Parts: sequence; C-alpha cells; structure tokens
Amino acid sequence: MIEALISSKTRIKLLLKFFLNSNTEAYLRGLEGELGDSTNSIRLELNRFEKAGMLTSYLKGNRKYFKANIKHPLFHELHKILFKYVGLDSIIENVVKKLGDIEKVYLTGDFSKGKDSDIIDLVLVGNIDRSYLLRLIDKAEKMVNRKIRYLIYLPQEIDCNLWQKDNPTSLLLWNKDEE
Repeated sequence: MIEALISSKTRIKLLLKFFLNSNTEAYLRGLEGELGDSTNSIRLELNRFEKAGMLTSYLKGNRKYFKANIKHPLFHELHKILFKYVGLDSIIENVVKKLGDIEKVYLTGDFSKGKDSDIIDLVLVGNIDRSYLLRLIDKAEKMVNRKIRYLIYLPQEIDCNLWQKDNPTSLLLWNKDEE
C-alpha cells in the first residue's frame, strides 16, 4: 500500500524506524546493520528528512544520532499513516476496545523498534476473557495480514511504570485513562 506512494524502500524503513515510535534514536552505522541498506542510501534519506525538519540530530562522541521531530507539523499525520500501514489502528479498534476490562496495551518487539515484521507483539494489561481474545485476534490477523503475538498481565501482576522503564522500546498504544 505505502510502497505505491513511496518508491524508496530505505525511506519506508526509516519512516517506520523513527515515526512509529517517536522515542527511537539511531546513528548511521547502526542503521546500516539494522536495515541492511548501504550507508550512502541511508545517509541520503537521513539528510533529506533532517533538511525537511522531520528529524533532529545531535552528536554523542563521534556519532550523529537522529530522532523524529515530534514538533514537525506532519509528525502526527505520518504516525497515523504508519499505524494504518502496520494495521495497529485495526487492532486497537477491533480487539482492544471490545475486550472490556483492559487498562493498557503496549506494542513491543520489532515494530516498537521501528522494524517491519510479519508479527505484531502486544502486551495487554487487564482482566481479559482469553477465549474471546483469541476470536478477536484471529479476525484482526486476517484484516492486517500479520500474526499477532501477545502477553497478558493482570493489573496486580505488573507495575506499568516500572515495566515500561525496563522496556524502553515499548510503545503505549492504548490507555484506559486516556480513552
């Protein structure tokens, strides 16, 4: 879908990397190993994004780190488009909101790190009917053409603040308190 609009595979990978989870930071050589693209193609795209104001950068030692500019006027729109591309919007709409007594949902795994994947990893916090969840997951997997892997915690089993601190790449997708 998005490939029809954006022909550069490197650009798509960088959009996922930085705009799916705005906490993501990376430097050129690290991206080369992670994305499997040449440093020249990655550098070219990073420079384009930085020049457009979509990425910010800072130096740490001899490395130049890049991060999404969340103040850019297009940041939230790109974030929404990428959620739709990955299928997270459908998962939230068709799974999370129908589960009832759920408090939080986190995205973990490759997608939370900005890497495309055939598997969406979720951590669900709440009192959940597991058999109903399986039926919803089955439907959602068909809609998004990806497998969904999940962990369930009861609210008393997890300190969400501590868990998120211990899992810095996790992304809070849904929060009952913000609904």
